[in-house]
Amino acid sequence: MQPIRFELDAQHDHVELNQLLKLVGLCDSGGAGKAMVASGVVRVDGQVELRKTCKIRAGQTVACEGVSIEVVAGA
Repeated sequence: MQPIRFELDAQHDHVELNQLLKLVGLCDSGGAGKAMVASGVVRVDGQVELRKTCKIRAGQTVACEGVSIEVVAGA
């Protein structure tokens, strides 16, 4: 699985799942990210996640389409 490290903005403690998928380049828009989540191909910490705008915080791992995204706190 290809690893990606995503650093949260220092002023934010979370990012919405659909936006994370867009920000790391797995989809072209937040709407496309919502469709990916709804299709059941996205896992958060090993569990299928169907909530499109669930809050992803530092320490969590998101996996989708052969990519593993490690979310870390911003400096």
